[in-house]
Amino acid sequence: MANKKTTSKSVASKASSNLRSSSTSKTTKTSSASALSQRSAPQKQSSSKAASAASKVLRDGRTSKASKSAAGSTLAQTRSTKKK
Repeated sequence: MANKKTTSKSVASKASSNLRSSSTSKTTKTSSASALSQRSAPQKQSSSKAASAASKVLRDGRTSKASKSAAGSTLAQTRSTKKK
């Protein structure tokens, strides 16, 4: 079953700020770009590359709350890989 979640307005704003910042890492920008692209597109899902980047962002202790919000949204919109 396809994931129908979208990125909220507040998380999209944080993701946009991450993308505009020159001090944001490439990994965070990958995750933020995925979250932002899914703002009003429930048919889109995060790629495995974006999901991997989001996972790294969430595990990094130096990451800001805004970056972690965008990463969480990216992971929530990843296709489920559970085996039946």
